[in-house]
Amino acid sequence: MTVVTPTDSSRAQEDARPVYLDCNATSPMDPRVQAEVLRFMAEEYGNAGSRTHGYGQIAKERVIRARQQVANVVIAKPEEVIFTSGATESNNMALLGLAAYGEQTGRRHIVSTTIEHKAVLEPLEVLSKRGFEVTLVPPTSGGWVDPQEVVKAMRPDTLLVSVMAVNNETGVIQPLDEIGRLLADHQAYFHVDGAQAYGKLIDQLRSARIDLLSISGHKVYAPKGVGALITRRRGYKRVPLEPLMYGGGQERGLRPGTLPVALIAGLGLASELAQEEHAKRAALCAAFKVELVSALTPLNVTYNGDLDRTVPYALNFSVPGVDSEAAIVALKDVVAISNGSACTSQSYEPSHVLTTMGMPDEQTAGALRVSWSHLTPSVDWTQLVGRLDRLRPAR
Repeated sequence: MTVVTPTDSSRAQEDARPVYLDCNATSPMDPRVQAEVLRFMAEEYGNAGSRTHGYGQIAKERVIRARQQVANVVIAKPEEVIFTSGATESNNMALLGLAAYGEQTGRRHIVSTTIEHKAVLEPLEVLSKRGFEVTLVPPTSGGWVDPQEVVKAMRPDTLLVSVMAVNNETGVIQPLDEIGRLLADHQAYFHVDGAQAYGKLIDQLRSARIDLLSISGHKVYAPKGVGALITRRRGYKRVPLEPLMYGGGQERGLRPGTLPVALIAGLGLASELAQEEHAKRAALCAAFKVELVSALTPLNVTYNGDLDRTVPYALNFSVPGVDSEAAIVALKDVVAISNGSACTSQSYEPSHVLTTMGMPDEQTAGALRVSWSHLTPSVDWTQLVGRLDRLRPAR
């Protein structure tokens, strides 16, 4: 008789689950990061703001080290790292935090894009109601924004330009380097939502022209609930942000509240590992992408976004004649995938990203997003393609 321990049971249950292919929504936590987080939850649980004993000092030193670990990935200074709950809060801090400065200086114009995450578009709507004028630049049919169109939209009173690094739905990389070069002589601040790129596309986020950079821990194999806003100085001048909350003075007065040391420790270690293992991880993800593209060939899929401009770890595609909801249900015991952003998955409205790319309604309705990581196990491609093939209209 075989005795099944709780550990054996949990492993069996895990093996029976579908392969997780929704890493753009959230990534699995690296086991090394998990151990670090648990250590600072269960053993080193001191408050980083406590100065009268060793518990607090250990916590404070870990936060200092994590700040350096995060800064190293994007070649920033540790004092330029403001810890937050994630990229959504960071985006709000960057956009709404500049409002007072814009009002004081009469610079009330903002340029962004129609393919941004709702965590950018909704704060911009708030600013519009406060009297700011927002210009949203649409993408090309390939899902990337033309840098020249961004520059054409700018004016002398432009306060801020906000462009995401990688689109969360299509995986298309945005031309940040060229946009940054074209902004070289303009005083506007440059904000980048780097949630899908931080720790994965290293060079793109290291430009000194990026003044504000939002990141999330749970996209880079760290816990949910922690992220950062990188606020690069221009010479000796800090970005003139105003806090959105008050009380306690933590994080240079921009983000009050007791620091979640365990989560910050996890983000710090995840950042260090991402930097050290970047090449290996990228190679594994690229190999997975080659397998996926090859497997999908018999289905004559349409890729939603320029395939040559997509990251090695995500694809968005439509199978002609197949509805995305039907496909997700048909594949639920094989792979866990999505048809768009997790933040808008409760809505039945068509993807604003795919719609603004000019795609036909049927193609948008059939869009499937597949996203993976270096931790993703192998997939039974024959079964996956077979299930999708059976959903296709009779030929």
